[in-house]
Amino acid sequence: MTTTEIALAGYLAFGQLIPHGQQEIVKHAGLQVIHADGAVTLRLMETGREEKTEGAAKVVAIRLKDEHYPFEVVRYVRSWNDCDAVETWVEIRHTEPGPVRLIHADSFASRIDAKDSVVKVLSLAGKWGWEANVRESEVAAGQSVQLLSRAGTRDAWESNAGMMVSFGTDVGEEHGKVLGVALEWTGTTERRIRRDWDGKTTEVFAGIDMTTGPYTLDPGVTFVTPRAVLVWSERGRGEVSRQYHRWARRHLMPHGGDLHPVLLNSWEGSYFSFTEQTLLDMMDGVKEMGGEMFVLDDGWFGRGKYARDNKNRDKTGLGDWTVNPEKLPRGLGWLADEANARGLKFGLWVEPEMTNVRSWLAEEHPDWILRERNRPLALGRGGTQVVLDMTNPAVRDNLYGQLDAVYSTVPTLAYVKWDSNQNIVNPGSAYLAADRQPNLWYDYTIGLYELLARFQAKRPGVMVQACASGGGHMDFGFLRYADEFWTSDDTDPLRRVYIQWGASQFYPACAMACHVTDSPNHHTKRKTPLKYRFDVAMTGRLGFELHPKNLTAEEVAFAKAAVADYKRIRPVVQQGDLYRLASPYEKPLSAMMYVDEAKSAAALFALGLDRGGDFSETLRLKGLDPAAKYDVTEIDRGGRLHAELSAEPVSGRDLMEKGVVVRLAGKYDSAAFEIRRR
Repeated sequence: MTTTEIALAGYLAFGQLIPHGQQEIVKHAGLQVIHADGAVTLRLMETGREEKTEGAAKVVAIRLKDEHYPFEVVRYVRSWNDCDAVETWVEIRHTEPGPVRLIHADSFASRIDAKDSVVKVLSLAGKWGWEANVRESEVAAGQSVQLLSRAGTRDAWESNAGMMVSFGTDVGEEHGKVLGVALEWTGTTERRIRRDWDGKTTEVFAGIDMTTGPYTLDPGVTFVTPRAVLVWSERGRGEVSRQYHRWARRHLMPHGGDLHPVLLNSWEGSYFSFTEQTLLDMMDGVKEMGGEMFVLDDGWFGRGKYARDNKNRDKTGLGDWTVNPEKLPRGLGWLADEANARGLKFGLWVEPEMTNVRSWLAEEHPDWILRERNRPLALGRGGTQVVLDMTNPAVRDNLYGQLDAVYSTVPTLAYVKWDSNQNIVNPGSAYLAADRQPNLWYDYTIGLYELLARFQAKRPGVMVQACASGGGHMDFGFLRYADEFWTSDDTDPLRRVYIQWGASQFYPACAMACHVTDSPNHHTKRKTPLKYRFDVAMTGRLGFELHPKNLTAEEVAFAKAAVADYKRIRPVVQQGDLYRLASPYEKPLSAMMYVDEAKSAAALFALGLDRGGDFSETLRLKGLDPAAKYDVTEIDRGGRLHAELSAEPVSGRDLMEKGVVVRLAGKYDSAAFEIRRR
């Protein structure tokens, strides 16, 4: 069985006939509708199949039509010749005399004929500050498991859009049969796994969640489901992850093959309380430590009574995208020039999907805010934040115009942090007709993507970070327009060990923004060594979120050396294959390594937790060339050695079979190693 074969298998539609000696119909379906005349079944027949080549990909289009109704479905399957990930999605169109209502319109809906006695589903669940917790449960014969996310904006929090379904009792990182299913979607999602009563077949569904009711589809309009990305592996979960990572870097992210810069984001270093001099001091500090970019976070915009200032903080100004002249009298262009003069690139925080009720935008266009007509407005962050109606083209045009004007004042703009700090809690649109209110959840996300695409087309060189109160936008849908996500607002390195471990199941290291922050940590108040904070952040895209002036001279010197080490191993961390060696859910440490495609370089990390005292762990490495010789060097040492390493090169076979014995001392100790082929 291959990934492409699974993607090309049948698509389950409600009402399809199943001959079993007597006639039966499909009742558990990925496509379920109510026709214009009230009928509820589909009888789809294949009418044609087309294949075409698009660069490194092959696309198959399977055309289906109902045997009676003018109702058409086209299933697409796209596969690549350089990775084993496959995209599949569905287009739905009809010419019935009235609207058709879509109850389910899944991207993937198929039977897997794997007759294993044990079927499990791995998913990522969480909340603000505690995203991407790995959860795995068994799907018993005759039972179904449903995974839902209904936030509408920060949907990766509750239940990430990726899952892995494993078949058999012997499944691990590098062995066993696993199907990965991940949606390219930033909105509401539903994934279901259902096993027949005798356990002989497993049905897997993945698509959008029709949160408040069926989607109304008018005649002649084409409904396009999000793409589902499938990976089938008979070599365990690790191979599923590696294939997702390769696919995302090569075929999804705008700059997936580029090395991402070491940056400093101003948020935890100053929050709203900054002046021009504060920001210049931060630039000088990050430049001294070897950083490459400075990003100005929240607090730079708004005007008059709605200015975003140190007093109003997060209560005013969202939606009014003009520079606050009292905080930045010389403007963003001047600030960017100051960064560029120091050899730093410049980036900027925005939150386009939201507004405050205390803003000029909300005052002038109250109908642009999502709200139900006959209910009081529920308010979010700061007691004033609400979500804008992305279904409305006028809203998108206004936001694009405002932000384009801001961006135009910064010709060297290199990076945008796109935030989203509120769920859809007022699910009503003044733009949509009364009978189309359930369409909001899908149409909102489509509108969001349209706005992102316009910015991308105008400034294709600008990197974008997908942020939504942390990891709420951690999904492949947003990564089509962005190059990384803010993995979590919780920057505590111990928490990040688990969060980044979970995120790595689907998302590449270059997409995970991981920052070194103050100790005690601002969120958990936990004290951790600077080395530990660096080693944890080095497993993704390294950055800073602090004010460098709060570091001692010794800490600055350590940071300079650590950044230099990271830059040397950055190509293999950000572009290499990931091997997870020890799980923090099972061991007193988390261990992972990255290996480049040529097997000539690798990086190994061992991150202790808060359990137990001193201990040793033998880490058997993966992914190396058994016949090659490698030099293993500890980097970012922090004053002590964590392994007895040979001065002579060691064979890849010995490193993989005998391993490296790593010794960690107490809580929050860590080790990092650079591995190079001789």
